[in-house]
Amino acid sequence: MEHVNANGTNIPAIGFGTFELQPADAEAMTTHALNIGYRHIDTAEAYNNEEAVGAGIRQSTVSRQDIFLTTKVWIDNFAEGDLQQAVKNSLTRLGTDYVDLLLLHWPNPDVALAETMAALNDTLERGLTRNIGISNFTTTLIDQAVADSVAPLAVNQVEYHPYLSQKPVKDVLDRQHMALTAYCPLAQGRVFSDTALQRIGENHGKNAGQVALRWLLQQGGVIVIPRSTQAEHVESNFDVFDFTLSDDEMNAITDLQRADGRIVSPSFAPAWDNAA
Repeated sequence: MEHVNANGTNIPAIGFGTFELQPADAEAMTTHALNIGYRHIDTAEAYNNEEAVGAGIRQSTVSRQDIFLTTKVWIDNFAEGDLQQAVKNSLTRLGTDYVDLLLLHWPNPDVALAETMAALNDTLERGLTRNIGISNFTTTLIDQAVADSVAPLAVNQVEYHPYLSQKPVKDVLDRQHMALTAYCPLAQGRVFSDTALQRIGENHGKNAGQVALRWLLQQGGVIVIPRSTQAEHVESNFDVFDFTLSDDEMNAITDLQRADGRIVSPSFAPAWDNAA
């Protein structure tokens, strides 16, 4: 298992994502992922499956201390006091005393970022989490969050896959010694029908999804959190550490990026950075 260093914290480079998974699937697939070698699980208050994820962890053969567990606080709970209580509620649902990484799920312009970051730092000081970070933050907001935080931030979790450039964001994260956690790394399944990715996969005996994940991982400083409800897909997504893409293959995949490549952009999303 490869790890990514994020401001001194070593995070497993591949995690199992649980976005949009129903509780039964979240529980079963969390257990399966851990039993086949995953050591990083990603959930969120807003996913409504933290209880199931916690059950899946307990049913696995892996000890809690060997698992890197991430959850996220929803934007309704960003005020001082509300955030700390939301985290305690998440820990209760997860059945654990702490998470390894706690993220702000989206930026919320209705609450001062300095107030939210102070509350986030307080959860770290209380031992409710071992690391803190952000999600869906733009370049300007990354720098602001870093400036408002006493503790270093580990990651910014954003949508990232072969069809979406995140160069401006990644450049800022590299400068801040933060990692980029890529959600929707398989573009919600779109990569599997991509002939360019299929051709590259044929060179390595891999499928298009494995190629997309390898492309992300080989950039350095990138963590991937693919999700699936199918046990065989959970397994194949993890089988990406035994091959290397050439420079030409990496460049060919980068060339798939396009202006309309973003999939996740709700009404409350920030004004996204334009690709450089």
